[in-house]
Amino acid sequence: MNNFSTTQNVRKRVTATHGGVVAAQHRKAAEVGAAILESGGDAMDAAVATSFAIGVVEPWMSGPAGGGCMMIWREAEQKAYTLFFGMRSPKALDPADYPLDGSGKSSDLFPWLSVKDDRNVQGATAIAVPGTVAGMELAHKNFGRIGWKDLLSPAVSLAKDGLLVDWYASLIIASTTRELAKDPDAAKLFLEDGQWPTIAGWTALSQKRLDMGQLAQTLQRLADAGARDFYEGDIARAMVADVSAKGGSLSLADLKAYRADLRDAISVPYRGGMVHASKGLTAGPNLAECLSTMQQAFEPGASPDGASYGAMVDALGTTYRNRLKTMGDQDAPHAPSCTTHFSVVDRDGNMVAVTQTLLSIFGSRVVSPSTGLLMNNGIMWFDPEPGKPNSLAPDKGCLMNVCPTLGEIGGRRFAIGASGGRKILPAVLNLTSFMMDFGLDLEGAFHQPRVDNSGSEITIADEDLAPEILASLEKIQPTVTAKRTVYPYAFACPAGVMRENGMNTGCTEIMSPWGDAVAEKEIKSA
Repeated sequence: MNNFSTTQNVRKRVTATHGGVVAAQHRKAAEVGAAILESGGDAMDAAVATSFAIGVVEPWMSGPAGGGCMMIWREAEQKAYTLFFGMRSPKALDPADYPLDGSGKSSDLFPWLSVKDDRNVQGATAIAVPGTVAGMELAHKNFGRIGWKDLLSPAVSLAKDGLLVDWYASLIIASTTRELAKDPDAAKLFLEDGQWPTIAGWTALSQKRLDMGQLAQTLQRLADAGARDFYEGDIARAMVADVSAKGGSLSLADLKAYRADLRDAISVPYRGGMVHASKGLTAGPNLAECLSTMQQAFEPGASPDGASYGAMVDALGTTYRNRLKTMGDQDAPHAPSCTTHFSVVDRDGNMVAVTQTLLSIFGSRVVSPSTGLLMNNGIMWFDPEPGKPNSLAPDKGCLMNVCPTLGEIGGRRFAIGASGGRKILPAVLNLTSFMMDFGLDLEGAFHQPRVDNSGSEITIADEDLAPEILASLEKIQPTVTAKRTVYPYAFACPAGVMRENGMNTGCTEIMSPWGDAVAEKEIKSA
């Protein structure tokens, strides 16, 4: 039974500007990036600043102790890059420490067989080697022009202010209260007497903030000492000591050896344009496969129709079957993921699309008390059964669902991505089709109803799709309709920017209460 209004109409305004734009899942983080652009920063400077800021204002989604991937467009070079900073399993990890308990499926994102005490899901034994700081370090080294310390300064300020607990933050914390209570340091940071923080009543205007002072000190140390301190210095030593004390296998050797990787992109011709997808252990290769299938499957008409949506469903079904078989990635479509995405375009046309994650919501639900960092649970990405394509092993890269993407066609260029686990690839494919098959602008694409087919043999379709389109989808496989809501998300949560004729726009998922696109102020010519 659907309790939600059928007459409510939600939209987000998209405004074109000559200045740069940051589109992020949290407006405060987008404002940080936009201010960097306004001060003369490159799109990459804004991306680095946004990365650290968003780890403060929505710490359960991503942060320095996570990993991810970014796509980069350099306008002067007319070249796309992939920068991969995924997590890795520790060198000292022993698969024998993760015995199957025979009780059935795991309790979280992946339907692996259940491990004793959920050691691969929750707690210090679930922590993988983080890559986000190394990723931002490499990106800044190659493309940034503002000092590292200046880029981290806004995140330090946000952490000193504390985390504002509004109704949405309270809802997120409430969803994981039982798990957070198992770690004393996570409980101390996020809970009140073992319960989620209360918020103001219906008409009250009072504010409550969580103390992020320890994280502020860590970010200040990272700003002053540089990124390698996270992997070889005081931060590294403190983090490893905390994780070790709680039973994890993360070591100083793991951190010291970690490096992010800058590589070429996968470039796929499509409808007379080009799509640049991420290489490596991401969903980029699967996006390329879907586009190749769709190119042959239908000829675009005036607007998205049964043929185009059906082609997407077919392509996604095929690529997910291949992904599950060859990559071992089998996450459950209904489970909450802990990921964020933001996209940046500057006034010169440089673009960055960044997806970063802790994996589960609140990651391992473990806080490093000496650093204030919420730690990832990247070990859950691996299948605990031996002999599988993605079986758990030491010093091994984690397979991710992230899919930051660049596209160009007919004088337009866009940078998009999404959060939402296995729903990310369908969302990116939907948006790419809307803009490249049918010429929709960013506003039109983000408001267009989407479909999701991520390996469950059931299509999830936006209930606002026309009856004839729903009927076409039902002919392919069983289809259920869903409403776009604030929580939970039936579809992924995208963010993107577009550039056309020197004008930039940005947009985020229309139902996201925090997500927004923020433009730098126009700098008038003298």
